[in-house]
Amino acid sequence: MTHIEYNYLYKVNSPSELRQLTLDELPLYCRELRQYIIEQCAVNPGHLASSLGAVEIAVAVHYVYNTPTDKLIWDVGHQAYAHKIITERRDAFVRNRKIDGISGFPRMAESEYDAFGAGHASVSISAALGIGKAAQLRGELIKTIAVIGDGSMTGGLAFEGLNNAGADKNNDLLVILNDNNMAIDHATGALNNYLLRMSTSRTYNRFKRGLWSIFSHIPPLLRLCQKAGNAIKHGLLQNSNLFESFGFRYFGRIDGHDVKQLVTTLTALKDIRSPKLLHVITTKGHGYQPAEQDLTVWHAPGKFNPDTGERIKSASDIDRYQDVFGQTLTELAELDSSVVGVTPAMPTGCSMNIMMSKMPDRCFDVGIAEAHAVTFSAGLAAGGQTPFCNIYSTFMQRAYDSIIHDVALQRLPVVLCLDRGGIVGEDGATHHGAFDLAYLSCIPNMIVAAPSDELELRNLMYTALKAGTPFAIRYPRGTGRGVEWRNAEFKELPIGKGRVLCEGEDVAVLAIGKTCAFALEAAQRAEAEGVSVAVYDLRYAKPLDCEMIKSVGSRFSRIITVEDGVLRGGVGEAVTKLLTDAGSSAKITTLGIDDTFVEQGTPAELYRLCGYDAQGILEAIKE
Repeated sequence: MTHIEYNYLYKVNSPSELRQLTLDELPLYCRELRQYIIEQCAVNPGHLASSLGAVEIAVAVHYVYNTPTDKLIWDVGHQAYAHKIITERRDAFVRNRKIDGISGFPRMAESEYDAFGAGHASVSISAALGIGKAAQLRGELIKTIAVIGDGSMTGGLAFEGLNNAGADKNNDLLVILNDNNMAIDHATGALNNYLLRMSTSRTYNRFKRGLWSIFSHIPPLLRLCQKAGNAIKHGLLQNSNLFESFGFRYFGRIDGHDVKQLVTTLTALKDIRSPKLLHVITTKGHGYQPAEQDLTVWHAPGKFNPDTGERIKSASDIDRYQDVFGQTLTELAELDSSVVGVTPAMPTGCSMNIMMSKMPDRCFDVGIAEAHAVTFSAGLAAGGQTPFCNIYSTFMQRAYDSIIHDVALQRLPVVLCLDRGGIVGEDGATHHGAFDLAYLSCIPNMIVAAPSDELELRNLMYTALKAGTPFAIRYPRGTGRGVEWRNAEFKELPIGKGRVLCEGEDVAVLAIGKTCAFALEAAQRAEAEGVSVAVYDLRYAKPLDCEMIKSVGSRFSRIITVEDGVLRGGVGEAVTKLLTDAGSSAKITTLGIDDTFVEQGTPAELYRLCGYDAQGILEAIKE
């Protein structure tokens, strides 16, 4: 990376200061802004490539519109680093995604410029429409701008928003489609192919530019040409304009990295009162060659050398849980021809790309559409397949109705694999998988399991394949305990049965999933202080091992439950009810996440904050 001096970056800490720059100065400011993002993300990892691709969009919108009076809503907030820096958080950006720092996503409580939170995809159009309608009801004249990109237009919620917004000709909504042909992996699906055809039809775009240039000062002829343009579009693309059929006036495509053209275009669109969509073509990772060359890796690359692009990798050689999933799924597919994989736009993130490379016809990336992913999996199961549907825990929340009605109610053998269960770290409240044990365990016909190590995940996947019933497996982000799992013979684990991890006499700790490791460490430290602690791995949140738990209740006067999830409706409450109903007099302490949203920070910091790391368990043991 060629370093440049900051001549403009520190002159701008608000949109009002940005608007003091001349149009010719904006490209220079964008270049400095991009360098600043790269330098900060090199030492404080975050979502790099998406934000690099949206720098000019952020600058142009804040330059043209009167934010924060006019409302800018970002879709998939990891595009919004430039927005954050422009809006009075330039200096705070050094603590982006850190505990007690700023969030990595737009957050209403953080800034008046963050008109709506954006941790999950496809929300911007619906939210912007609602914000604009609320202003109309108050008699206020404001502009609302929704920036949607990184594959979010494939989500069903985006289409629901388009359908509603396009039917209301009185709203003044502008949708900016940041079209980079990417989500985290390459975007897929019919809509993506349609956008690609629209974007790359050279004949149509050259003809359109010529007409607009010639007749731009003659409104009647321009309107006539616009009508003709739709007919030509239909002929060249073999399709009518999708967005115009939703009731939006379509404009584009334009270069999303030409900030001066963006400003000129947005200025022209500002006075058009109707639902409108501007189609902007960008490159994810734009302006930083390593990111442009490997977009998936540089979506969130971790620490790196900004000059060379060399990524600074962790010294740990322990496998990640997602790698265990990807390799095991591939082996199960080789054993059983009914096994298929389904993911909503996360094949690399969940490591389903391992199976995809070997059996592409048996893996399905359905785009950012979690509810569809689950119901599609249910259809596969109804047709005789055994789908392993992998969705991050926080995103699985969007498919809850599909889990209940399409999978559980019909007892279909869908294996729901929830990656990133529990605390995930720096992505914060929108991404913690805090609720899955609670929201899955209350569903009839559903088995809910959580492995405590890599081998357990491998064997639970095998068990789920053999079970022939709805089966959910949740596992954490990152590395496991270092248990050897590769090439291990598959073992079917008895459903609803836990195991003893270590014996003890004074206190019993019932843990599940990742917290088993914390409990073992706490037990070891307690032993050094003269307290004998037994540790049990529940393994299943549902059905619970009633026999084991009742035995613990009869043997111990003090019991501690530990879970990497919410306490309300969680495993601890279920254990407490079971023991109370059984007449146990044991004192029970439940450790987990209280009735609150946990903010960003390192996982270690957040486990400590929530009180269920090894130290927190030890303190509970000693009480």
